[in-house]
Amino acid sequence: MATVLLLRHGRTTANATGELAGRRPVELDDTGRAQAGRAGERLRALPLARVVTSPLVRCRTTVELALPGSTPVVDEGLTECGYGDWEGRPLKELSKEPLWPVVQQHPSAAVFPNGEAMAAMSARAIAAIRRWDASVSAEFGPDALWLACSHGDVIKAIVADAMGLHLDQFQRIVADPASISVIRYTPTRPFVVRLNDTADLQSLIPPPSADAERSDAAVGGGAGGGV
Repeated sequence: MATVLLLRHGRTTANATGELAGRRPVELDDTGRAQAGRAGERLRALPLARVVTSPLVRCRTTVELALPGSTPVVDEGLTECGYGDWEGRPLKELSKEPLWPVVQQHPSAAVFPNGEAMAAMSARAIAAIRRWDASVSAEFGPDALWLACSHGDVIKAIVADAMGLHLDQFQRIVADPASISVIRYTPTRPFVVRLNDTADLQSLIPPPSADAERSDAAVGGGAGGGV
Protein backbone atom coordinates (compact mmCIF):
# COMPACT_ATOMS: atom_id res chain seq x y z
CA MET A 1 0.00 0.00 0.00
CA ALA A 2 1.01 3.63 -0.41
CA THR A 3 2.60 5.84 2.26
CA VAL A 4 0.80 8.91 3.57
CA LEU A 5 2.45 12.00 4.99
CA LEU A 6 0.18 13.77 7.47
CA LEU A 7 1.03 17.47 7.49
CA ARG A 8 -0.44 19.67 10.19
CA HIS A 9 -1.13 23.26 9.15
CA GLY A 10 1.24 26.00 10.32
CA ARG A 11 0.65 28.11 13.39
CA THR A 12 -2.47 30.27 13.30
CA THR A 13 -3.50 33.50 14.97
CA ALA A 14 -5.69 31.40 17.28
CA ASN A 15 -2.75 29.15 18.21
CA ALA A 16 -0.77 32.25 19.08
CA THR A 17 -3.49 33.70 21.33
CA GLY A 18 -4.53 30.41 22.95
CA GLU A 19 -8.01 30.18 21.45
CA LEU A 20 -9.76 27.09 20.13
CA ALA A 21 -10.06 27.80 16.42
CA GLY A 22 -12.38 24.95 15.47
CA ARG A 23 -13.88 25.38 12.03
CA ARG A 24 -13.65 29.16 11.96
CA PRO A 25 -11.77 30.71 9.00
CA VAL A 26 -8.63 31.36 11.04
CA GLU A 27 -5.54 32.38 9.05
CA LEU A 28 -1.88 31.47 9.50
CA ASP A 29 0.18 34.07 11.32
CA ASP A 30 3.68 35.08 10.16
CA THR A 31 5.25 32.22 12.09
CA GLY A 32 2.82 29.76 10.55
CA ARG A 33 3.56 30.98 7.05
CA ALA A 34 7.28 30.57 7.67
CA GLN A 35 6.65 27.07 9.04
CA ALA A 36 4.71 26.15 5.91
CA GLY A 37 7.57 27.38 3.76
CA ARG A 38 10.09 25.27 5.67
CA ALA A 39 7.80 22.24 5.37
CA GLY A 40 7.80 22.82 1.63
CA GLU A 41 11.60 22.74 1.54
CA ARG A 42 11.47 19.30 3.15
CA LEU A 43 8.70 18.03 0.88
CA ARG A 44 9.98 19.38 -2.43
CA ALA A 45 12.18 16.39 -3.28
CA LEU A 46 9.43 13.85 -2.69
CA PRO A 47 7.46 12.48 -5.66
CA LEU A 48 4.02 13.08 -4.18
CA ALA A 49 1.35 11.29 -6.20
CA ARG A 50 -1.56 13.14 -4.60
CA VAL A 51 -2.14 16.05 -2.23
CA VAL A 52 -5.36 16.14 -0.20
CA THR A 53 -6.36 18.84 2.27
CA SER A 54 -8.94 19.84 4.82
CA PRO A 55 -11.22 22.55 3.41
CA LEU A 56 -10.31 25.07 6.13
CA VAL A 57 -8.25 28.04 5.03
CA ARG A 58 -5.33 27.37 7.37
CA CYS A 59 -4.73 24.00 5.73
CA ARG A 60 -5.27 25.23 2.19
CA THR A 61 -2.84 28.11 2.78
CA THR A 62 -0.26 25.74 4.26
CA VAL A 63 -0.42 23.56 1.14
CA GLU A 64 -0.25 26.59 -1.16
CA LEU A 65 2.89 27.84 0.59
CA ALA A 66 4.54 24.45 0.99
CA LEU A 67 3.68 22.99 -2.42
CA PRO A 68 2.87 25.90 -4.76
CA GLY A 69 2.90 23.72 -7.88
CA SER A 70 0.45 21.15 -6.57
CA THR A 71 -3.26 20.77 -7.24
CA PRO A 72 -4.71 19.72 -3.89
CA VAL A 73 -8.02 17.90 -3.55
CA VAL A 74 -10.30 19.10 -0.75
CA ASP A 75 -11.84 16.41 1.45
CA GLU A 76 -14.38 17.26 4.16
CA GLY A 77 -13.38 14.09 5.98
CA LEU A 78 -10.13 15.79 7.00
CA THR A 79 -11.73 18.93 8.44
CA GLU A 80 -11.29 19.96 12.06
CA CYS A 81 -13.38 18.42 14.81
CA GLY A 82 -16.65 20.31 15.24
CA TYR A 83 -16.16 21.90 18.65
CA GLY A 84 -19.55 23.59 18.55
CA ASP A 85 -20.03 26.17 21.32
CA TRP A 86 -16.40 25.83 22.34
CA GLU A 87 -15.09 27.41 19.14
CA GLY A 88 -13.40 30.77 19.55
CA ARG A 89 -13.12 30.52 23.34
CA PRO A 90 -9.79 30.75 25.24
CA LEU A 91 -8.30 27.40 26.24
CA LYS A 92 -7.72 28.73 29.76
CA GLU A 93 -11.45 29.29 30.06
CA LEU A 94 -12.35 25.94 28.50
CA SER A 95 -10.06 24.09 30.92
CA LYS A 96 -12.53 24.96 33.70
CA GLU A 97 -15.48 23.34 31.92
CA PRO A 98 -16.77 19.99 33.28
CA LEU A 99 -16.26 18.49 29.82
CA TRP A 100 -12.55 19.35 29.75
CA PRO A 101 -11.28 16.36 31.78
CA VAL A 102 -13.48 14.08 29.67
CA VAL A 103 -11.85 15.43 26.50
CA GLN A 104 -8.41 14.88 27.99
CA GLN A 105 -8.89 11.51 29.70
CA HIS A 106 -11.90 9.83 28.06
CA PRO A 107 -12.23 11.51 24.64
CA SER A 108 -14.17 8.63 23.14
CA ALA A 109 -17.10 9.76 25.33
CA ALA A 110 -16.73 13.50 24.58
CA VAL A 111 -19.47 15.22 22.58
CA PHE A 112 -19.06 18.98 22.19
CA PRO A 113 -22.14 21.13 22.89
CA ASN A 114 -23.85 21.76 19.55
CA GLY A 115 -20.84 20.10 17.95
CA GLU A 116 -19.32 16.77 17.01
CA ALA A 117 -18.40 13.71 19.05
CA MET A 118 -14.66 13.06 19.10
CA ALA A 119 -15.36 9.42 18.21
CA ALA A 120 -17.23 10.59 15.10
CA MET A 121 -14.32 12.86 14.15
CA SER A 122 -11.91 9.95 14.51
CA ALA A 123 -14.05 7.56 12.47
CA ARG A 124 -14.61 9.87 9.50
CA ALA A 125 -10.95 11.01 9.39
CA ILE A 126 -9.60 7.45 9.49
CA ALA A 127 -12.10 6.41 6.83
CA ALA A 128 -10.99 9.30 4.59
CA ILE A 129 -7.30 8.47 4.96
CA ARG A 130 -7.80 4.76 4.30
CA ARG A 131 -10.03 5.51 1.30
CA TRP A 132 -7.46 7.84 -0.24
CA ASP A 133 -4.61 5.46 0.53
CA ALA A 134 -6.37 2.62 -1.27
CA SER A 135 -7.12 4.91 -4.22
CA VAL A 136 -3.53 6.17 -4.49
CA SER A 137 -2.19 2.61 -4.20
CA ALA A 138 -4.49 1.38 -6.96
CA GLU A 139 -3.58 4.23 -9.30
CA PHE A 140 0.12 4.77 -8.60
CA GLY A 141 1.32 1.53 -7.01
CA PRO A 142 2.40 0.40 -3.55
CA ASP A 143 5.49 2.63 -3.44
CA ALA A 144 3.54 5.84 -3.95
CA LEU A 145 3.82 8.75 -1.53
CA TRP A 146 0.92 11.11 -0.93
CA LEU A 147 0.18 13.95 1.45
CA ALA A 148 -2.82 14.90 3.56
CA CYS A 149 -2.93 18.28 5.30
CA SER A 150 -5.15 18.41 8.36
CA HIS A 151 -5.45 19.42 12.02
CA GLY A 152 -3.86 18.42 15.30
CA ASP A 153 -6.65 16.34 16.83
CA VAL A 154 -7.49 14.78 13.47
CA ILE A 155 -3.88 13.72 12.86
CA LYS A 156 -3.54 12.40 16.41
CA ALA A 157 -6.66 10.27 15.93
CA ILE A 158 -5.34 8.85 12.64
CA VAL A 159 -1.97 8.06 14.22
CA ALA A 160 -3.60 6.46 17.27
CA ASP A 161 -5.58 4.15 14.98
CA ALA A 162 -2.42 3.22 13.07
CA MET A 163 -0.66 2.40 16.35
CA GLY A 164 -3.55 0.22 17.50
CA LEU A 165 -4.40 2.60 20.34
CA HIS A 166 -7.86 3.28 21.70
CA LEU A 167 -9.04 6.83 21.09
CA ASP A 168 -8.85 7.41 24.85
CA GLN A 169 -5.06 7.33 24.50
CA PHE A 170 -4.75 9.73 21.57
CA GLN A 171 -3.98 12.72 23.81
CA ARG A 172 -0.59 11.11 24.46
CA ILE A 173 0.37 11.88 20.86
CA VAL A 174 1.75 15.26 19.77
CA ALA A 175 1.30 16.86 16.35
CA ASP A 176 2.94 20.29 16.33
CA PRO A 177 2.15 22.97 13.74
CA ALA A 178 3.74 22.15 10.36
CA SER A 179 5.00 18.79 11.64
CA ILE A 180 4.80 15.66 9.50
CA SER A 181 3.74 12.21 10.62
CA VAL A 182 4.11 9.29 8.22
CA ILE A 183 2.09 6.08 8.02
CA ARG A 184 2.58 3.16 5.69
CA TYR A 185 -0.49 0.95 5.44
CA THR A 186 -0.22 -2.73 4.51
CA PRO A 187 -2.82 -5.48 4.02
CA THR A 188 -2.18 -6.69 7.57
CA ARG A 189 -1.33 -3.62 9.66
CA PRO A 190 -0.13 -0.01 9.43
CA PHE A 191 3.41 1.11 10.30
CA VAL A 192 4.06 4.52 11.85
CA VAL A 193 7.26 5.60 10.09
CA ARG A 194 7.59 9.14 11.44
CA LEU A 195 5.80 11.03 14.21
CA ASN A 196 5.66 14.81 14.76
CA ASP A 197 8.71 15.08 12.53
CA THR A 198 10.47 18.27 11.52
CA ALA A 199 13.65 16.67 10.11
CA ASP A 200 14.82 15.68 6.63
CA LEU A 201 12.48 13.44 4.59
CA GLN A 202 14.87 12.18 1.89
CA SER A 203 14.86 8.63 3.25
CA LEU A 204 11.17 8.34 2.32
CA ILE A 205 11.93 8.47 -1.42
CA PRO A 206 11.25 4.93 -2.73
CA PRO A 207 14.18 3.11 -4.38
CA PRO A 208 14.13 2.81 -8.16
CA SER A 209 12.28 -0.18 -9.54
CA ALA A 210 14.15 -3.08 -11.10
CA ASP A 211 12.99 -1.95 -14.55
CA ALA A 212 14.33 1.55 -13.95
CA GLU A 213 17.67 0.18 -12.74
CA ARG A 214 18.02 -1.98 -15.87
CA SER A 215 17.16 1.01 -18.03
CA ASP A 216 19.74 3.19 -16.27
CA ALA A 217 22.36 0.49 -16.69
CA ALA A 218 21.63 0.22 -20.41
CA VAL A 219 21.88 3.98 -20.89
CA GLY A 220 25.12 4.10 -18.91
CA GLY A 221 26.64 1.27 -20.94
CA GLY A 222 25.78 2.97 -24.21
CA ALA A 223 27.31 6.26 -23.13
CA GLY A 224 30.44 4.57 -21.87
CA GLY A 225 30.91 2.61 -25.10
CA GLY A 226 30.64 5.75 -27.22
CA VAL A 227 33.36 7.75 -25.44
